[in-house]
Amino acid sequence: MTAAVGYARVSTAEQENSGLGLEAQRRLLREESQRRGWSLVGIHEDVAPGKTRNGRRGLRSALDVVHAGEADVLLAARIDRLSRSLRDLIELMDKSVQEDWAVVTLDLRVDTTTPHGKAIARMAGVFAELERDLIAERTTAALAVKRAQGAKLGRPISMPKNIRQSILRMNARGIGWTAIARRLNDQGVPTAQGGKRWYASTIRAMFAERQSQDRT
Repeated sequence: MTAAVGYARVSTAEQENSGLGLEAQRRLLREESQRRGWSLVGIHEDVAPGKTRNGRRGLRSALDVVHAGEADVLLAARIDRLSRSLRDLIELMDKSVQEDWAVVTLDLRVDTTTPHGKAIARMAGVFAELERDLIAERTTAALAVKRAQGAKLGRPISMPKNIRQSILRMNARGIGWTAIARRLNDQGVPTAQGGKRWYASTIRAMFAERQSQDRT
């Protein structure tokens, strides 16, 4: 009998407290396992953002189960419950193929045991990442309007001079913001606020604001 380990995630503490988001996902995972005749060995959960897999103990625990060979399938209600990062999703699917276990989601019937399922998963990952970038873009635009109206927002940016100059040099050579963010992440460079992950939209907004200040 195929064994599956379930994974459920909500993005806010309010959803956890109400139990609605997690309980709905639990019900779907149990029903799908029963429908397919799978043994559901457990459901691991997180209340955390879905941009990447970093820092999510529930997902790590679920992955430990499949890595140990105690389950054949990592089962989630929706693909964005696993991650909204295309890079993360591709890495997860590639690892499942290498280690001979499957990723299955219920929203798009993704099943990495088949070529068709792998293709759907990658396309879904593209749109999940697009949605995140569009949200970031709209947020940046809204903040720009507030700044134009004289509002002082957020903490002051304290980017080290050498990092700022490095970003400017890369941009001057025609390297795009996405590629710059990827390089900074690969090098483990902390963000201006001490974070661990750079995003193209953030870098673009920071330097657009600086250029605007320089012109005034």
